[in-house]
Amino acid sequence: MNKGSQWKAGRLKVWISLVSLFALVTISACGSTGSSEGKEGASGKVVRIGYQKYASVNIMKERGGLAEELKKGGYTVEWTEFPGGPQLLEALNVGSLDFGHTGEAPPIFAQAAGAPLIYLAHSPESPKAESILVPENSPIQSAADLKGKKIALNKGSNVHFLLVKYLENHGVAYDDVEVVYLPPADARAAFEKGSVDAWVIWEPFYSAAQLATKARVLADGEGLVKNYEFYLASRDFATAHSKAIDIILEQLEKTDQWAKDHQKEVAELLSPALGLEVPSLEQALSHRGWGIIRVNEETIKAQQAIADTFLKLELIPEAIDVSKAVLK
Repeated sequence: MNKGSQWKAGRLKVWISLVSLFALVTISACGSTGSSEGKEGASGKVVRIGYQKYASVNIMKERGGLAEELKKGGYTVEWTEFPGGPQLLEALNVGSLDFGHTGEAPPIFAQAAGAPLIYLAHSPESPKAESILVPENSPIQSAADLKGKKIALNKGSNVHFLLVKYLENHGVAYDDVEVVYLPPADARAAFEKGSVDAWVIWEPFYSAAQLATKARVLADGEGLVKNYEFYLASRDFATAHSKAIDIILEQLEKTDQWAKDHQKEVAELLSPALGLEVPSLEQALSHRGWGIIRVNEETIKAQQAIADTFLKLELIPEAIDVSKAVLK
C-alpha cells in the first residue's frame, strides 16, 4: 500500500472507530445485543430492527402490526433508535442489528469498512426530501458563493452525496468549501448560532428547521440525486431468515400504501415520538415517495456511481463492488 492509500485508509479507520464507539454506546443504552444471526427469545427468534426518526420503518413501528405478523412466523421484534444511517450500519457491522434503513451514502461507507450488509429494497426517488439550507438573510445565492464557507452535514449520510453533486454540477471543487461534520441536532445548533454558513440536511429535520428559522433553501436534490431510502440486513440474517425479511418488507409496503393516503394522520402519529410539530411533519411527508421497490440492476448501478464518486474524492480508501452486497 502506498503512502496515499495508507493515509486514506487511516482517515476512514478513524471515522469508523468514532462511529463504532457511538453505535456501541447507543446499543448498550438501548439494551440490544447479540450476533448477526438473530438471537433466541422467549417465543423464538428475535429480529433486531434499527430505525431512525422518521421514514417508513419509524411509521411502521408507531402504527404497530409488525410484531403480530412476525409472531405468526415464530419471531419477536426488538427496536433500537439511531441518530443516523452511519451509526445504524456500524451496529449492524458489529452484529447488534439484523435489519435497518438508511439513505444512499451510508451503505457505501459501511461496505468500504467491511460491513456484511445486504441491499434488500428501497423507496422510490425522493430528491426533494433533502436540501442545502442557508439562513434567511444570508448573502449566499449560488454554489459559487459557498467557496470558503463552512457547511455542516452528517458525514457519510445521504446528504453528503447531495453536496458533492451540487458543487460538481456548478463547477465548484469539493475542496473549495469547508465541510463541518455534525449530527443533525448539533448541526442545527451551529446553524442557528451562525457557526456554519450552510447546512445540508434531510427530512424531517429539514422542514422543522426551515419553518422554525425561516431558513432559505439554496437547493434540494431535484435533478441531482435520487435519494433512495434503503432497507438492508446483515448477510447472515438475510440468508438464514428470508421468511422474516419477507414479512418486514410486506408490512413496510402496507405501511406506505396507508401512509400515502393518510399523511395528516401520519404526522399526528409521529409528532409525539419525534418531538416535532405536525405542520413540519406534513411538509416533510409531502416531499417523499411511497412504496417498496426490490433492489435491481439499475439500483446497483446508481449506488456504484456514488461509490466511485466517493473514491475519486478520497472519502473511501479503495474501490468497492456494490453488486457483492446483493444476494444472488
